[in-house]
Amino acid sequence: MTVATAPPRRAVRRRGALLARPEVGALVAAVAIFLFFLAVAPSFRSWGSFFTVLYQSSTIGIVAVGVGLLMIGGEFDLSAGVVPVSAGLVNSLFCWYFGVDLWAGAVLSLLFCLLVGFLNGWLVMRTGIPSFLITLGTFFVLQGANLGVTKLVTGSVSSSDVSAIDGFDSLGTVFASNFRLGAATVWITVLWWALFVALAAWILRRARIGNWIYAVGGSAGSARAVGVPVARTKIGLFMAVSFLGWFVGMHSLYRFNTLQAGNGVGNEFLYIIAAVVGGTLLTGGFGNAVGTAIGAFIFGMTSLGIVYAGWDPNWFKAFLGVMLLLAVLVNTYVRRLATKGAPS
Repeated sequence: MTVATAPPRRAVRRRGALLARPEVGALVAAVAIFLFFLAVAPSFRSWGSFFTVLYQSSTIGIVAVGVGLLMIGGEFDLSAGVVPVSAGLVNSLFCWYFGVDLWAGAVLSLLFCLLVGFLNGWLVMRTGIPSFLITLGTFFVLQGANLGVTKLVTGSVSSSDVSAIDGFDSLGTVFASNFRLGAATVWITVLWWALFVALAAWILRRARIGNWIYAVGGSAGSARAVGVPVARTKIGLFMAVSFLGWFVGMHSLYRFNTLQAGNGVGNEFLYIIAAVVGGTLLTGGFGNAVGTAIGAFIFGMTSLGIVYAGWDPNWFKAFLGVMLLLAVLVNTYVRRLATKGAPS
C-alpha cells in the first residue's frame, strides 16, 4: 500500500517563491484576457493588431515603469499624468515663440521636468506631508499652467504646429519613428519601453540602489538606521518619473506635431493601476518592473480589445475599476498563500 507523503521541503520552498513573485497574478490575468479577446474579436488576431496593442501599452507603460519604482519606494506621484503634456508644451511653445532649434527646447523641457520631480521629492522629504497631497498640488499647478500659458502664447488651448522648425526630423527619429515588420507597424516607443523595463528590472535585482528602493518602501526608518540615503533615493525616484514623463511628452509632440493643453488628466491613475495589477503593493516595499509592464500590456489589450470586439468603449473605465479591485484582492491572497507555503 502506498502511503501519501508531504511534498518535499524544497518543492514547498519553490512553490512559495513562485507565488511570492509580484508578476505571477498579472501574467495569469494577461493570458486569460489575451485568449478571451482572441475568441471574441476576430480583428484582434492579426499581427498588426498585436503591435498596435504593444504601442498602446508602451505609451502608458513607459511612465508606469517609473511610477511602479516610486510605489515600491513607498510614494505616489499624481502629477505624472500631466507631466508629459507639460514637457511637450515647454518644448513646443518655447521654440515656436522664440524661433530656436527644437533640440534646445527639448533640453530645456528635460531640465524643467527634472526640476518638477526634484521639487516633488524634496517637498515630501522636507515637510513630511504625504506625497499624495504634495503631488496633487503639483498636478493642479501644472494643469492650470498648461492651459493658461498655452492660451497666452498661442491664443488657443493647443500648441502650434512645430513640424517646420529645425530639429523636428531628427527628434522625430529618436522619439516617434516607426518601421515595418511584415504587415505590422512597430513604433519606436515599444523598443524604448522594453529597454526601460529591462533597465528597471536590472536595477531592482542587481544594483545597490535597487536594495535601497525596497528598503525605503518597506520601512524608511529602518532603512535610515542601516545607512540607506532615504531622501536621495526617494527624490531620485520622483525625478525618474518626471524623466519618463518627459520622454512620453516628446513622443506625443513629435508624432502629432501639436498638443492639446488639457490632455493627460487621469493618466496618473492608469500608471498606478498598471503597477498595482502587476503586483506592486500600495503600501510599498514589494513589486517589480516586469509585473508593471504586464499590467500596462493588460491595459493596452483591454482598451483596444473592446474596440476590436465592437463593444461600447465607455465600459472601459468600469473594467479598469474592476481590474484594480481584483488585483488588490489577488495580490493580498497570493502574498498570504506564499507566506503560509514557505517553510519556517
